[in-house]
Amino acid sequence: MKNIKSIIFSALFCFTLISLSTGLIYKMYNESKVIRTEKLPVYLHEFKHTTVSSKNFSESITLGAIGDILIHDWVYQDAKSKSGYDFNPMFQHISSILHEPDILLANQETILGGEEIGISSYPLFNSPQEVGDALVHAGVDIVSTANNHSLDKGEKGLKASIDYMDKIGLPHVGTYRSPEEQQTLLILNKNGIKVAYLSYTYGTNGILIPSGKDYLVNVIDKEKMKEEIHRAKKEADVVVMSLHWGNEYQRFPTAEQKELGHFLINEGVDILFGHHPHVLQPMEWLNATDGREGLIVYSLGNFLSGQNWDYKDIGGMATIKISKSINENGVSIKLDHPDFYPTYVSKQKLKNYRIVPLIEAEKYGLKNALDKYKEIQNHMLGNL
Repeated sequence: MKNIKSIIFSALFCFTLISLSTGLIYKMYNESKVIRTEKLPVYLHEFKHTTVSSKNFSESITLGAIGDILIHDWVYQDAKSKSGYDFNPMFQHISSILHEPDILLANQETILGGEEIGISSYPLFNSPQEVGDALVHAGVDIVSTANNHSLDKGEKGLKASIDYMDKIGLPHVGTYRSPEEQQTLLILNKNGIKVAYLSYTYGTNGILIPSGKDYLVNVIDKEKMKEEIHRAKKEADVVVMSLHWGNEYQRFPTAEQKELGHFLINEGVDILFGHHPHVLQPMEWLNATDGREGLIVYSLGNFLSGQNWDYKDIGGMATIKISKSINENGVSIKLDHPDFYPTYVSKQKLKNYRIVPLIEAEKYGLKNALDKYKEIQNHMLGNL
């Protein structure tokens, strides 16, 4: 009997212990579910926050531009070597400066048709193709090619020049081989900032564009320019216009330049780099009708040429900072810190052509170089 009671007591004790253990485990399980449920919304909130913050973007680049690469016979004869032409020494004193902008534009005034169609100078230019190699080596990222010398060697020369620039990977804008090329926007992307480049000229020195081939050279036409600017605005953050205009050897812009410049800025151009006068013309800000601020450099003068004196051997590099921001309010573009770096083309008896910083030009033969440097800085930046 005693054994039976002991067995019953033991069974009840085990049952009770099992029940208590089961209840405790069940409670702990439910509590753990509550903890996981409470943590889940916190995890999702952090994930959404990261997604939203990833839409914020802030970046800036510096755009630069230099003037005419105008290869007279004295210049290419100086570059002649046993194996061809070498223009690299002409840029050696300024190359480090030219590499500073994120994107650098040059105006390639003469076609790069090469020896096959005959190297020549004024009035019908055709330059050694090695000029293009030197530009790339010196830091130039893109060239404008719509100018009054675009058809100096006809359609054949124009296409030969384009073919070579394509061969060496040098982007170009303003002259084309087909209507399809002309309608294709040239947009360079740097650090997430898209820059569209356009190029037009006032004419081609009276050389007629072949009938039905208006696409070969972009000639100034307000309606055509307006259409391309508007297309570029849809695809790019910044629109840069390279424009061949103005009067040769005149150091200040004409009324026609000012009127056209205002028109282009109002239509959507953000930065206008002018060429053709062969001397420097000032920089200025313009307020567009839509509230934007646009920059015009009326003329960048000659950067490398065989022209001398009367400011024709003084050029330089204009720069401007572009900032792009993206946040919950949308995209904003800001232009600021315009600057100018003056240069001088030194030579001795039409040899040893070298582009040098103007501020250092005294040791290369230019008298009163420091005073000339101060004058040029005031001339270019005094309106800003």
